[in-house]
Amino acid sequence: MSESGPFLNEDFFTRGVLLRRCVAWVVDAVLIGMLVWMLWWVLALFVLATLGLGAAVFAILPFVPFAYHMLSLLGRRSATPGQQLLGLTVRRDEDLGPPTGLQALVSTLAFYLTLATSGLLLLVALFTLRRRTLHDLVSGLVVVRVDAMEALTEPPPGWNMPFGTPAR
Repeated sequence: MSESGPFLNEDFFTRGVLLRRCVAWVVDAVLIGMLVWMLWWVLALFVLATLGLGAAVFAILPFVPFAYHMLSLLGRRSATPGQQLLGLTVRRDEDLGPPTGLQALVSTLAFYLTLATSGLLLLVALFTLRRRTLHDLVSGLVVVRVDAMEALTEPPPGWNMPFGTPAR
């Protein structure tokens, strides 16, 4: 979003995003923990049912957080459940469109690489324009408020009619 682009007031999109992202991260961490815990029990029952022969399936557990984040970014709302709960969405920086598959992959990889190196690199968001983290910068994404995005869109035709169809 350049100064000459249609989005001159960038603060409109990113006001309060940093605190919301932190709370969303906690919500997502709890949800991932619950998901891994439930999956562990399902896999344990599978291992018991196969008399131990299926023990290798436990190898999928470390990939659950990665899949959670990447698939969430590629979903309809382009946000993790925690981000959705706090009114955030992830968008391409250049045109506010939904992330591409490659951007979601790069963002997720960079996010977990950042966490693996103590997470201190997340502090980059305190010093960047639009409060972008390192994984946002590398992937070309930005986190914005959903209500700001909705202000850009016009209601569809017949939005105030029953079932969305205009009377004829």
